[in-house]
Amino acid sequence: MSTASALPLQPSMGARVWAWLTDQGAAIAILVLIFVAWEIATRVLAVPVYILPSPWVIIVKIYQDWALLMDNAWASLQEIILGFGLSVVVGIPLAVAIVYSRIFERVAFPLMVSLQTVPKVALAPILVMWFGYGILPKVLVAFLISFFPIVINTVIGMRSVEKEMIYLAESMGAGQLQTFIKIRFPKALPNIFGGLKVGIGQAVIGAIVGEFIAAEKGLGYLQLIAQVRLDTPLLFSSVVVLSVMGVILFNVVAWVERMVIPWHRQITERVE
Repeated sequence: MSTASALPLQPSMGARVWAWLTDQGAAIAILVLIFVAWEIATRVLAVPVYILPSPWVIIVKIYQDWALLMDNAWASLQEIILGFGLSVVVGIPLAVAIVYSRIFERVAFPLMVSLQTVPKVALAPILVMWFGYGILPKVLVAFLISFFPIVINTVIGMRSVEKEMIYLAESMGAGQLQTFIKIRFPKALPNIFGGLKVGIGQAVIGAIVGEFIAAEKGLGYLQLIAQVRLDTPLLFSSVVVLSVMGVILFNVVAWVERMVIPWHRQITERVE
């Protein structure tokens, strides 16, 4: 058997596009069926709007209050991006310090675990007392919720490097910095991006939790106002906008992952 015949056949570009469209089409079809069933059920059962609005009522509400929703969504987006960015800036260097320093690991890791077990809802009022009602408390809550998975995944990725590879690099005269840049960090990138994708979702939760405690603007704040006014369509509209924003942010991180480590995606596709 020749070498060429032994290699697995790669699907053509057209086949991959068709497979992607098929997957997306199936997901969209399921969502459409759910919304149609929801719409029919609310009409047939005559469910009051203040209890469960139909999808059409929510769509109309989003159209009518688009400016209000986008203004508050922009405020929440700033909190999410800043909190997530802070978790990346702090989390990845912290993970590097844990990997390279046993003493730092023994000191910092128990503190991080203890902090992670504390409900962030309990910390939010304290942050508001310290930093006021501005954007900073919401950013810090988003940071506190999202940085832990980034640290853990980065540590796991950097420690997954085979010791033989490290020994080989050291035997060839590579120092710790060169080993980190050439071996440890590239090897850890799939795990790092796994943590980033979890972290961006956690940052969304953190920002909304902060807005629930104290805020003057944001989708979480808008939900509280809608709840007080019994404006259920606006409440659901805020949830829809927040969900769409979270999905977009997750896909942005996934797109960056594909740009930075395209080889990882190719390996995953071969395995599948």
